[in-house]
Amino acid sequence: MEFLVEKVGMSRTIGNPSIPVTLLRVLNAKVCEIKSCGQAIVAYPKGKVTNKSIVGQQKKYNLSKEFNRFATISVSNTEVGDLDMSSLDSAKRLKATFKTKGRGFSGAMKRWNFQGGPAAHGSRFHRRLGSIGNREWPGRVQPGKKMAGHYGNEQVTTQADVVSFDKDSNVLVVKGSVAGYNGAYGKIKIVK
Repeated sequence: MEFLVEKVGMSRTIGNPSIPVTLLRVLNAKVCEIKSCGQAIVAYPKGKVTNKSIVGQQKKYNLSKEFNRFATISVSNTEVGDLDMSSLDSAKRLKATFKTKGRGFSGAMKRWNFQGGPAAHGSRFHRRLGSIGNREWPGRVQPGKKMAGHYGNEQVTTQADVVSFDKDSNVLVVKGSVAGYNGAYGKIKIVK
């Protein structure tokens, strides 16, 4: 069973010892269409952006203008309507899938945690990568060489224990950290 969530932020529990937790708000989702193998198309609210294709989907599924995003997730519902959240009450462990923060084009020290060179005595080799090739053979840079480049903005799945779930505000409290920035949208899957 999967749910769409928004990362609210991090906090901690009060007690001895204090536990770092992540707050996830479970989105109000409506099941629009049941597909094969327990998959379903669900609609959920995200911002106010609409276009003709979204308006067409809203008309097709008789949705209000609030529901303007669509996703495919696995559900236990067998009929169209509101997403059943009763399984979150008894959930003990889950998998959270989010995109990590994008950090753009980064150097090798930041991206791969390279050590770098000496900082003083005129070394002139501080944060550079250094030699990357071989000798005459093979005479090229090997594929997969750790170099500077695009860092972050990749999908990461982490497992976490559920601390509590508040039905009134649909906030799920999860032990530890979850990838992504505050306000990021992702999926959670209950692990049995």
